[in-house]
Amino acid sequence: MSLYTKGLHDYKEHLTLYVPLSIIFQSCLGGIAAMFILANSTHGTFHFLDLILVTSFAMAYNGALYAEMKPKVLFNLFVLTIFVHTLFLIINMIRLA
Repeated sequence: MSLYTKGLHDYKEHLTLYVPLSIIFQSCLGGIAAMFILANSTHGTFHFLDLILVTSFAMAYNGALYAEMKPKVLFNLFVLTIFVHTLFLIINMIRLA
């Protein structure tokens, strides 16, 4: 059984526990990524596309939760959102260094 399959099974089994936890986690991670994007905008250029992507993925996941989509769609969107937030966080931490 792969890590993805184990995570999906656990997410489906404990959906009511993961919903508030995932909202808090991805919102905090997205907020930190947005903070670093805005911190980089003082160096001349404003990274508007980065900020749009981070907020769009956060809103897409929250909207999918409120629309009560299937757990597999929610889990895939959650994994994608965490990946995008982490990617932009790392990129902007490197830009600041």
